[in-house]
Amino acid sequence: MTKDELVAKLRDIEWEDFEVKEAKSELPKTIWETVSAFSNTSGGWIVLGVKQSGKTFEIQGVGNLEKLEQNFLGTLRSEKFNQRLVVTSKQYDIDGKKLLAFYVPEVDLKPVYFGSPINTFIRMGSGDQRATEGEIRAMFRNQSFGKKTEETIPDTSIDMLNPNTLKSYRFALSQTQNLVNLREVDDAEFCEQVNITRNGLLTYAGLLMFGKAPYVLRYVPTFCVDYIEIPGPTIQQAEVRYTYRIPEQDNIWEAVQIILRRFRTLVDAPIHIKDDGFATTDESQYKVLREALANMVMHCDHFDSLRSCIRVYTDHIEFMNGGAFPLPVKDILGKIYSKLRNPTIAKLFRFVGIAENAGYGMNKLASWETLTGTRPTIESDRTIATVSFPLKSAIRRKAEDNGAKTTPRQNAILSLMANNPEITLDEIAKEIGVGTTTLDREIAKMTHLVQRVGSKKGGHWEIKKRLTDGNGFI
Repeated sequence: MTKDELVAKLRDIEWEDFEVKEAKSELPKTIWETVSAFSNTSGGWIVLGVKQSGKTFEIQGVGNLEKLEQNFLGTLRSEKFNQRLVVTSKQYDIDGKKLLAFYVPEVDLKPVYFGSPINTFIRMGSGDQRATEGEIRAMFRNQSFGKKTEETIPDTSIDMLNPNTLKSYRFALSQTQNLVNLREVDDAEFCEQVNITRNGLLTYAGLLMFGKAPYVLRYVPTFCVDYIEIPGPTIQQAEVRYTYRIPEQDNIWEAVQIILRRFRTLVDAPIHIKDDGFATTDESQYKVLREALANMVMHCDHFDSLRSCIRVYTDHIEFMNGGAFPLPVKDILGKIYSKLRNPTIAKLFRFVGIAENAGYGMNKLASWETLTGTRPTIESDRTIATVSFPLKSAIRRKAEDNGAKTTPRQNAILSLMANNPEITLDEIAKEIGVGTTTLDREIAKMTHLVQRVGSKKGGHWEIKKRLTDGNGFI
């Protein structure tokens, strides 16, 4: 960081990679929290000799600059932290006042803490926060990223696999041009060749993909691939908790087959007539959801108590996963990048064409915007990753069709909105004599008829469709 860059940061408001502390004659006690936070997050600069008042900085300088520097660097080389940290130090002179700065890089092996794991900190915005127990556990698990499911399980064998599941997978593989040389081998040889087993022992990946339920839950008690269809835009707005939930399945492959069949009912699949008169079905949207499902189980931390789940709402579908992406999403999108938590599971999906070739999956998800005109959102923090796709699905169309016959209460709501587009929710609730929660549910059923344009305070209602079939609202 140059002197000009330092001055620029001091003139700005808040930086997530920049922390100032007074430190007139000694190191502040909170400096070790910031060292831990930067090491566990994305790295950053600690600048000593600056006082922060609210959102303004005052340069005060430090005394005993060399002593402070030696104390700081010496502590990092001591046993205060659980691992040795290598930092860069710089000295600055601004208007005759001495400043001391240290750059603390992000480390690969997290968590970094001092004293005990409870003193693990992470950077949130422009401040340091103590990591939660779940975040600390996730950091420890990430130390074996890409390795855990590759391990073999003692005292296991191919007999713990569901033979029907394995048969189903091998049939799907036979419909591709992949691994042709393995089509005629027996199951034992096939499993060895694709890392389902190694030296006769099941790998965690093989057990999770094809195992019998009792054995899967014995060795991976946290295993679950959940799928729920919720009749509303949010859980709170749905009159019932869900209309469909996938039954518990033996393994990943069985769950994926059921979920893929549900996906085909959610998206548009237009039929195109070619010049030769033959028709083809455009499954581009379905393939994006299929890729998202594959990514979810390939990147999932199957040993986390947080369950992976797909939630299908009336206007979007959400893939929620225990375990973060290995890099920030912005560093993965647009690049050919592959670093998988579960490499064998990923290969097994690619062999049968359910997942893209290594490094292209995230860009497949981003193509949803081109296909539908709606932008997916992809988020990932230390313990959870979520991918959401706006959805004009069969489920939503069904909900709209069911809502074509409006109730008297809904007619009253629509009439109030039509007569006064600026009317507020509180005013509507008072006029028709219901609570705001009931009103929210009623409006959620009429998204095909009315929409809110603008903010809650300054926006207005826009009627999209008027019914003239005797409902009373025309």
